[in-house]
Amino acid sequence: MAFELPALSYAYDALEPVISKETMTFHHDKHHKAYTDKLNEAVGEEGLDGKSIEDILGQISGLSSKARNNGGGYWNHDFFWKIMAPKGSSQPSGALKDAIDAYGGLDKLKEDFNGKGAGQFGSGWAWVIKDKSGGLKVTSTPNQDNPLMDDAKDKGAPILGNDVWEHAYYLTYKNDRPGYLKAWWDVVNWDEAGKRFTAA
Repeated sequence: MAFELPALSYAYDALEPVISKETMTFHHDKHHKAYTDKLNEAVGEEGLDGKSIEDILGQISGLSSKARNNGGGYWNHDFFWKIMAPKGSSQPSGALKDAIDAYGGLDKLKEDFNGKGAGQFGSGWAWVIKDKSGGLKVTSTPNQDNPLMDDAKDKGAPILGNDVWEHAYYLTYKNDRPGYLKAWWDVVNWDEAGKRFTAA
């Protein structure tokens, strides 16, 4: 097996009340596991053994929809778990804070991000990326696509990302995607986001 399901670094109920234990259990143990298993099938079928997930995403336009959907699903969810933490971390700091200030401030970033997430038709993701200029950009992708893919409309290094597939929030929020997006900021791991911004 080329890829393994990454373990969570916190308990299934650690993000309550923003994300329920039941949602986390199904999301991680069922959905993320399925993406992992099907990605491994695609790796074997398409001769991708030994390649990192980033290498696969970087050539995704030449691969199958199976590799695309499950490779994206694998990477996106691994990122998603890591960019959250119990009770989050208070506020952005350092270089990331400077970039957010240059963007227009945290309130504007949240407003734009929540708007992208709420406006994404069907399933998909909302992202904050560091683009080639070194600044922040808010974007969204359909399905399990992400900004690391070679054919992404807006390419860049993901700094924040939120899953707006219904399985990510429906048990708690039902059809209130905007309510989920607003609550999600309470569990954002700003320390991890800052590290990713600096490393990008």
